[in-house]
Amino acid sequence: MIRALLAVSAVALLGAAPTSAAQVVRTFPAAGQLLVNTVQVHARPNVGSPIVRRLNQFRPDFRIQEILGIAMRIGADGKPWYRINLPMRPNGTYGWIPARTVALAPTAGQIVVHRGSRTIDLYWNGRRVYHAQVAIGAAGMETPLGHFYVQARFVPDDSFLGVFAVETSAYSKLSEWPGGGVVGIHGTSAPQLLGQAVSHGCVRVANTTALQLRKYAPLGTPIWITD
Repeated sequence: MIRALLAVSAVALLGAAPTSAAQVVRTFPAAGQLLVNTVQVHARPNVGSPIVRRLNQFRPDFRIQEILGIAMRIGADGKPWYRINLPMRPNGTYGWIPARTVALAPTAGQIVVHRGSRTIDLYWNGRRVYHAQVAIGAAGMETPLGHFYVQARFVPDDSFLGVFAVETSAYSKLSEWPGGGVVGIHGTSAPQLLGQAVSHGCVRVANTTALQLRKYAPLGTPIWITD
């Protein structure tokens, strides 16, 4: 239903020489891309701990897999590891990867969705730059609460989804978003429904707000959905 119009950028492959971008980050949240073809995400910063999941450099839809790091710790091997927010069910799943496998940089933006007031706030470098009304998930299909991030950005080919959209790392019970419940934040062809709980889990915004997302919500932008 939705076709990506933004091309993915090239990233370093396994075995590539380290660059300054791969220096250990200590300011979080921080986002970036894998420097290896695949990485095992562990329950603790220890290769002997259980594997939570495996992340590939490219997603099944051939987009780059964006990574959001939220903390750094020295692991059992004496080297830095990052705790990362995982785009998977259940919501709120985290894991650890070696810092050398990813190039992260501190994020500038932040999205805060308030379910109670049905509003959205966009922040840039700690300053609120935009405030607007949204529509949220209907009863039984609620927009999930929690900490998430922007996984993909594109222009929808369905006018119902407005002029611009971001895919989040959140999952709802149901959603019109491809992928079986992935929550999106997107424009709408029915602005009269803003302020209501009417979606299948996605956050609907006015098209004017969607254009602000295009400006202030790059890949990896943290998203807080709260009551």
